[in-house]
Amino acid sequence: MPRYILKRILVAIPLLLAMSFLTFVLMQMTPGNFFDSLKLDPQISLETIARYEQLYQLDKPLFQQYLHWVKNLLKFEFGYSFFYNVPVGRLIAARAWNTFILSLASLILTWLVAIPLGIWAAVRRNSFVDRFLSLCSFAGLSLPSFFLAIILLYIASRWNLLPLGGMRSAYYDDLTWAGRITDLLRHLVIPTVVISLSSIAALQRIMRGNMLDVLRQQYILTARAKGLPEHRVIYRHALRNAVNPLITLFGYELSGLLGGAALIEIICNWPGLGSLMLTAVRAKDVYLVMSSMLMGGVLLLLGNLIADILLAWSDPRIRYD
Repeated sequence: MPRYILKRILVAIPLLLAMSFLTFVLMQMTPGNFFDSLKLDPQISLETIARYEQLYQLDKPLFQQYLHWVKNLLKFEFGYSFFYNVPVGRLIAARAWNTFILSLASLILTWLVAIPLGIWAAVRRNSFVDRFLSLCSFAGLSLPSFFLAIILLYIASRWNLLPLGGMRSAYYDDLTWAGRITDLLRHLVIPTVVISLSSIAALQRIMRGNMLDVLRQQYILTARAKGLPEHRVIYRHALRNAVNPLITLFGYELSGLLGGAALIEIICNWPGLGSLMLTAVRAKDVYLVMSSMLMGGVLLLLGNLIADILLAWSDPRIRYD
């Protein structure tokens, strides 16, 4: 396993470089740049703009600009955000924790709800429960997330049940530690539910299908013939094999921590990486866009690697040579 992990890391390096270079080229191919808007500001002199371009070698050829960014990247310097006027690393670090909290809450809610519902529907196949859960799943997959967010925000505004946006209340600093946690959880409810709904619907359907396939296997029939309790057959023998395909999906969900909640972050005014990246693309803040895309690529490759490791750990038949 250590040899396999090292091999995956070595393969990931050229993939990340190719992805970052493609992002850089696409950003440069689009018309205009960030300094074009500054040139329209009479308070900013052309000498100041030229000094910025010379400092970050933006007046050099395309490939030389990219090599300059890679050279700084090896020193863990991600460049400078011209739009926010701060280093990119500091800006991403400030927003990454907010997105992590929202994505982790959504991930936990999705798996804690979808897996039991999928097992319940499979065990009671073709019953009223199974048909009702199937109807709810199709509704959850069909309902647009932004529309659901608007509905929940409208209900919260009419009944004054939950905060209408943001991550903290105005009086957050005056609260006790328990009050701060409660305030954060109240702000998390709407965006977490909106992000999790479609994932719960899809994961519940997948879990149901996997359980039905496993319950038809001969070893399940043998376990029941031996007189094992039904809960032991379901949760010890069937569930372990049915959950294996979902581990791969778990790895892909890690890659969605960066941009999967971007639209909901904007609607709910959540200060995360998704809304930050959208602003960076619109402002053509090239170093912020490249660093955000690089982080997304790292999460994707890391998620796939973690999924492979978890598969080998959960299923002794899987070996990586």
